[in-house]
Amino acid sequence: MKQLVSSAIVLKRTNYGEADRIIQVITPDQGKMSLMAKGVRKVNSKLAGSIELFSTIDVTYIPGRGSINRLITARLKQHFSNISKDLERANSGYDFIKVINKVTEDEVDEQWFDLLTNSFKYLDNSIIDINLIRIWYYLNIFKLTGHTPNLNNDKDGGDYSETGRYSFDLESMSFYPDDSGKYFAQHIKVLKLANQFTPTKMTNIKDIVPICELLYSLVRDVSRVTLDI
Repeated sequence: MKQLVSSAIVLKRTNYGEADRIIQVITPDQGKMSLMAKGVRKVNSKLAGSIELFSTIDVTYIPGRGSINRLITARLKQHFSNISKDLERANSGYDFIKVINKVTEDEVDEQWFDLLTNSFKYLDNSIIDINLIRIWYYLNIFKLTGHTPNLNNDKDGGDYSETGRYSFDLESMSFYPDDSGKYFAQHIKVLKLANQFTPTKMTNIKDIVPICELLYSLVRDVSRVTLDI
């Protein structure tokens, strides 16, 4: 039977039988799929070291008759090892994987694979503030799922004031003027920038760390409403 090759990222690993494991992966060209890794839990398995989380790999597999394909070989392309050295970054990495796995169907395009790959790259870089990475990640998730908040104007269609205070309305997904609000134009500007640029390019923005600490709480609230996570 014909063998196929694809790049992949491991989303989930499930033990099967005495020595096997079923791994679910996302690929840039074949969507999401499940692969049976025969004997991978044996001490001398050549596959074991190549199907780690927080990695990009090349897999060779044989299509199965059902929903599970058979993994033949796996080659580690890049392992983002720094993520696992920091508990907070590792937990975010797990969350990123779970979210993508939940909000996508089996037929997904390359954008989702690229988002997860880049998320690992940024988490691997300890210089980049973790909340900035989280905000960037979720804004991309919102964009891909069609839930992007309105950042162009306030709830009533007005322009943002540099001196005004704002709160966020989860129903309309918009900011609105509020004298006791905790958001300012600077916060909204950072969200706009994170929707356009990478975390690497935004790292040197003044006061980016405290701004992102506040904004991440908002982004999580939006994700609970729009994505049910």
